[in-house]
Amino acid sequence: MEADATLDCVGLYCPMPIIQTKEKMSELEIGQVLEVIADDAGIQADMPAWCRSTGNEFLGLEEEDGEYRVYVKKLKD
Repeated sequence: MEADATLDCVGLYCPMPIIQTKEKMSELEIGQVLEVIADDAGIQADMPAWCRSTGNEFLGLEEEDGEYRVYVKKLKD
């Protein structure tokens, strides 16, 4: 999936990937996509929940060898 920006959260554990995602999303324009790379399995549930609570769009998740790539589209400021 194509992303406009990437956030590396490898080595960070809940809630830091979500906190850093929030900060990074503030730098993006509406309609842009953020790729978050993490190795904390909690991101599988945390990111969709965060998107629902903030009004952003959870586009999907890819997992390979314990590393997760999550894609979020900014819909609101």
